[in-house]
Order: sequence, then C-alpha cells, then structure tokens
Amino acid sequence: MASSLCLPTLLSATQIKEADPMTKDSCLNESLRCCKTLNQLKQLHCQITKNGLDQIPSTLTKLVNAGAEIASPESLDYAQKAFELFKEDVRSDDALFMLNSLIRGYSSAGLGGEAILLYVRMLVLGVTPNHYTFPFVLSGCTKIAAFCEGIQVHGSVVKMGLEEDVFIQNCLIHFYAECGHMDHGRKVFEGMSERNVVSWTSLICGYARGDRPKEAVSLFFEMVEAGIRPSSVTMVCVISACAKLRDLDMGERVCAYIGELGLKLNKVMVNALVDMYMKCGAIDAAKRLFDECVDRNLVLYNTILSNYARQGLAREALAILDEMLQQGPRPDRVTMLSAISASAQLVDLFYGKVCHGYVIRNGLEGWDSIGNVIIDMYMKCGKPEMACRVFDLMSNKTVVSWNSLTAGFIRNGDVESAWEVFNQIPERNAVFWNTMISGLVQKSLFEDAIELFREMQGEGIKADRVTMMGIASACGYLGAPELAKWVHTYIEKNGIPCDMRLNTALVDMFARCGDPQSAMQVFNKMTERDVSAWTAAIGTMAMEGNGEGATGLFNQMLIQGVKPDVVLFVQVLTACSHGGLVEQGLHIFSLMEDHGISPQIEHYGCMVDLLGRAGLLREAFDLIKSMPMEPNDVVWGSLLAACRVHKNVEMATYAAERINELAPQRAGVHVLLSNIYASAGKWTDVARVRLNLREKGVRKVPGSSSVQVNGVIHEFTSGDESHPEMTHIALMLQEMNCRFSDAGHIPDLSNVLLDVDEQEKEYLLSRHSEKLAIAFGLIATGRSMPIRVVKNLRMCSDCHSFAKMASIIYNREIIVRDNNRFHFFRQGLCSCCDYW
Repeated sequence: MASSLCLPTLLSATQIKEADPMTKDSCLNESLRCCKTLNQLKQLHCQITKNGLDQIPSTLTKLVNAGAEIASPESLDYAQKAFELFKEDVRSDDALFMLNSLIRGYSSAGLGGEAILLYVRMLVLGVTPNHYTFPFVLSGCTKIAAFCEGIQVHGSVVKMGLEEDVFIQNCLIHFYAECGHMDHGRKVFEGMSERNVVSWTSLICGYARGDRPKEAVSLFFEMVEAGIRPSSVTMVCVISACAKLRDLDMGERVCAYIGELGLKLNKVMVNALVDMYMKCGAIDAAKRLFDECVDRNLVLYNTILSNYARQGLAREALAILDEMLQQGPRPDRVTMLSAISASAQLVDLFYGKVCHGYVIRNGLEGWDSIGNVIIDMYMKCGKPEMACRVFDLMSNKTVVSWNSLTAGFIRNGDVESAWEVFNQIPERNAVFWNTMISGLVQKSLFEDAIELFREMQGEGIKADRVTMMGIASACGYLGAPELAKWVHTYIEKNGIPCDMRLNTALVDMFARCGDPQSAMQVFNKMTERDVSAWTAAIGTMAMEGNGEGATGLFNQMLIQGVKPDVVLFVQVLTACSHGGLVEQGLHIFSLMEDHGISPQIEHYGCMVDLLGRAGLLREAFDLIKSMPMEPNDVVWGSLLAACRVHKNVEMATYAAERINELAPQRAGVHVLLSNIYASAGKWTDVARVRLNLREKGVRKVPGSSSVQVNGVIHEFTSGDESHPEMTHIALMLQEMNCRFSDAGHIPDLSNVLLDVDEQEKEYLLSRHSEKLAIAFGLIATGRSMPIRVVKNLRMCSDCHSFAKMASIIYNREIIVRDNNRFHFFRQGLCSCCDYW
C-alpha cells in the first residue's frame, strides 16, 4: 500500500532511530512533497505517529502545510484538526506559520469566508500577523468580494506599519480592483514609494475589467514611460481595454509594444488580440491571426465564433463550428450558445435543430442559458410550439426563460399569447414588465405600452432606465408633447440614472413630439455622446428644417472625433434637403467615402430629394442613372414629388412609369401623377389616371388632420362637416377668411385639383382638414396655448400660407406635423422658410 502512495523516501522506525536529524528532516520533506491527495496525507500522518514524530512542532507544521497545499475542503479541514493537536505556545513562530498556511489554503480554494474567520481566530489567540499573513487574508477577501472585511485588514496593515510592503500594497490594489473600488486602489498605488510590474498590472487590469477602459490604456502608456517592462498579463489586460473601447488605432499602438519589447505571443495574448480585432471591426485581421495560430484551443475558437455571432456574421460563425466538429476541439456549452444564436439570426431552422440535437446528445440541455437560447431560436424560426416544449421541459425557468417566451410571441405577432405568458409569471419584476413594454412598442402598440406602464406603477414596480427608454419611444411615436414632458419629469423626480442611451431616447422623443428646444436641452446636457446621440440631435434639426444647425452639429461631431455611420449620413443629408443646402449636401455626400462608407440607396434617395427640391431635376435624373445599384420606387418617388413642385410633366410621367413597374401597389403614385396633370390643366390625362385607379379598386386616401384638446383627440377629414362643433368651426373659418383677406391673403386655388369654377374651388380649399383643425384649436384652447396639428399627407401651399397668417393675426404658435416634417409657425413665419 505504501508503495502505491509513491512515498519511497519514508524511513522505517529503525532507520529513523539510527538516522541523524538532517536525514530525518530531508526524508520527511520529500514524503510530504509527494502527497497529492488527502488519503496519501492521512497515511503519511499515521506513519509519522507510529514513528513517534507527531509531537515534534516542525513535523506538525509541515503536515499542516501539506494539507493546505492540497487545498481541498477536506484536506483543509484535516489540516485544521492537525493544528488543534499543537501543544506548544500558540504564539510561537510555528503556530504563526501553520495559521498562515491554513489561511493561504482556504484562500486558494476560494473559501474566503473561512480564511477570514481563521484570521480573526489568529487575533483572538493573540498571534500577531506578519507580512505573509496579510497577502493571504486579502486574497480571501478578494475571492468573495468581502469589501468591509478587506477595509479592516487594510487598517491593520497601517497600524502594524506594513503599509510600505510592496507585496501587501499590490495585494491591496488587486483587492480594491476586484471589488470595483478603483479609486481606493488608485490611492494605494499613488502612495507607493516603489512600484513594480505587478503594481501597474493590478491597477491596469482593474480599470480594464471595470467600466473604465480609457484609464487602463492611459495608465499603460504611463507605465511604459516610467521604464517598467509590461508582462504578458499586462498586455492581455490593456488589449482587452482597447476591445471595450472599440478603438482599433489605439489597439494597434498597444500591440506595437509586443514586438518592441520582444514579448512572445502566448495563447492568452492571441485570444485577446483576436477578440480586440473582432470588436473593433477588423474582421479580416482577426481571422488572419486566428488562422496563423497553430495550436488553437477551445477558448480561441469560442472567442472568434461568439464575436462572429455578435457582429451578425452568422454564416461565418457556423463555418467555425463546422471546423470545430471536423478537426478542432470538442464544442462546449459556450460554443453552442453562439452557434444556436447564429442559427436564430439566419432563421435557419435546420441548423438550429442540428445544434439542438448536439446539445441533447452531449448532455448540455441542463444549462439554463442553453435552454433560453434554444427557445429564442425556435421563436425566431417561427416555431413557437417547439419553443414552448423546450420551455416546459426546463427544470429551472429563469427570468430570461420567461422573457424569451414572451418576447418571442410578440415578435411573431401573437400578442394574446404573450399576455397569457406574462400573466402566468410567478413574480413579475421590472425585467418582465420591460420586456412586455418594449415588445408592445416594437409592434407599434404605443398606447398599450403606455397603459401597461401605468399598470406597472399601480403595482408598485419601480421603473428603471430600460422602462423609460421604451416609454420615451412610445411617446415619440404618438407625438404626445405633454406626455413627453411628464416622462422627462418622472425620470428626474424618481432619480432614474440617465445614461447615454436613455438621453438619446429622450432627444428623439422630444424631436418627434415637435419640441426641438427640449430635445436640444437634453442633448446639450449630455456629458458623453456617441454617434447615435449625434444622429438624434441632427435628426431634430432636420425635422424643423434647420439645415444650418444640422450641418453645424455634423462638423462639431467630426471635430470631437466621433466617427459617422450610415444612419447619421441619412439624417444630415435629409436636413440639407429640407433646408435647401445643395452645396453643403453635395460636399457631405462626397465625404462618405473618406469615412469608409459606401453610399447606399437611402443616401442616393436623399440626394435625389435634395436636387429635386432645388429644381435641379436634370441633375437629379442623371444621378439616378449613375447609381451603382438599381433605383427603387422610393428614389423615383422623390423625383416624382419634385416634378410636381416644379411642374415637369414629362419627367413626372417617366418617373411614375418606373414606380409602377417596381411597386404597382402604390396608389399614391397615381394620385400624385393625377395631381401633376391637373396642375398643368391636362384634364384628359387626369381622367385616364383616375379611371385606372377605379379599375384597380384603389381609392385616394383623403386628407386627415387631428388636434388634441384637453386630452381628447379631434379628427377632421377634408370636406367632412360631421364634427359636433362644425357650426362654430364654420363661423370661425368665415371670420378667419375675412381677416386674412383684409390682411392681403389670396387663396392659392391651384391646390384644388378639380375641373370646377373658382367659387367652388375656394369653398373646397376652405375645407382642407388642417384648416378645420386650426379653426377648432382657436375656438377650444386658451389664447396663449400652442395649437398642435398632425396631418396624414403633405401640407399644401395654401394651407401653409393660411397657417402663417393665423399665427400672426391670432398671435398663436401653430405646429403642424405632416407626413414629411414639422412646420413651426410663429408670427407669420415658418421654420421651413417656405422650402418644403
């Protein structure tokens, strides 16, 4: 038995008696070093006892240390019992060594609580800790994030005058970093008279792992300037910080030091580099580095596969999985999480089922995260019954499980089933409510989302920033300015932290509600702005026709080093179009390639709109013909709308024919073409187009406008006189027409596209829906209240002039939101400067 325990150097009792002390000690040390399991240690302890060595303090000390080295809960318990056999003075050096060994063992095993209790017992026994004790006990505090206990240990370090010990200081920095208290760690670091590579690395890693990657990178460069050579651990931490920053230039500057310092690339560094390149969008560089690595392990495969999935490159992710199955390491649950997610992105039910089968065959279905991603996959593939079956089989249904099922039903348009699941949730916390609210917003059920939010408040569930992002979005789409102000006030009163995403949602909300001043106030208070925030602010300017303001923000953004994306270019080009800034628009369009962005069809559509509005129809037509992709019906629609404004019948006919080929179901095109013919007096062509519409069973969408008074929405349709207050509205319109006529206003009868006499045209013009809404607003609201009108179609030129006159004669602010933009009428002027 003894031979099977690999203890060849253990002496017999006779040999021990005859051996000199040095031989005995050497033999015992060798035997203890061979102990790798608790059973081996117990058998060695028996032989020590048989040989009469158990009462020797040094022997007992080594036995306790061996138990601590094995560092399993059982071996540590055995070692602590061995310590109880110690008969000597507990304040001796041997006792201190044994207690230090035990504390170190418990910390190594992750049993930080026991390590702390043993440290407390040491103090109770009167044993004075030394400079070895504190690193061990601080390690225990770090393992369980025992911040309060660690603070007390730090106090003891100072009291004992050990605060200058570099090893202890490094442990303190690491402890504070792991507990998320970087300012405390930085204070220790700043107070060090001598710093080594571990000191710098501990602080850099703390910043990198937390939410302060910029400080990590900055500290790294300070470290290099101070002449401290970074280790491979340092490089891994700072590379991961660059990955969090999504800053490729910074990442490559950091990576340059690997070659300059002669550091050898190891697997961990390669993994960090691949992750950094992927997160920074340098996909080709990441794949090249991955391919060059000859000994790729599971972690590296999972890194590139998960990044592919996160970046929406699902096919590439599944190609990596195929490689793993054929020649790479065996996929684990992390691999399958990303692979199933990629299948869901592709809506590839076959591959999703293949992954599900692999999960079952390899016993991975017990993991909650795996079950949740499978539910999500089946929901996205349109198989809710399969998702429900997986859900029902889950032994532990987590928050994510319920959320995945609820969100899946909403995504598939089955709101009723989503409500059923939502009502079955045992304890609904804010996460569940947020999922339901966000889902309703995504399905354009904005009023239902607001109502659910009120119900959430009624149940005493505290809203968070995710809740308010959904509600802000719903308010924006509803165009409810009073509700928008209430939402903003609610956030401030309840102390809901406004991060960059919530602030951006608020900017967008106010912009959609026709309150650009409040939108820009929120934007200007933001301390941190990403490209989405700038896009929302530029979109605010575009909605009110402030092209100069939009281009000014765009230039300011570039100066601050924020990289524009495809969406931002759409917004700034739209602003130029609405503001008539042709030269600026052409310049900004030319900048796209400089920023690594190839113009997409949306950008060409903006440019056609820009040129067309400015009357440059031939230039717009030529641009369409030079597009690198086939123009769609939207692009031709922009040209058609411009042809109507500038009365180019020939080009309008050509554009309408192209639209009819691409999207024959678009009735609005025929209506617009009919209006163009009518404006030109070509009544035969008008009749032909309208007859074509009737044959297709398509009806023209009537003009409709709504105005909200005292929380009630009043809707008006052109020519409809069914409103209960129509008598008063008619009298108000009569009064307005008289006052406007006295002020020199002449109705623009060209907006009546019917072959009738001028008196009939004037009457029809007076019954346009926005005029009815404005007249009712003047009757039903207080003298100083703004009138807000929402129109389903583009505002005609006569109604535009009418609103300008009303704003100056009645001293009212009138805000009209048509299907294209906002018009802010103040004192006879419009924010669009009559360019729309």
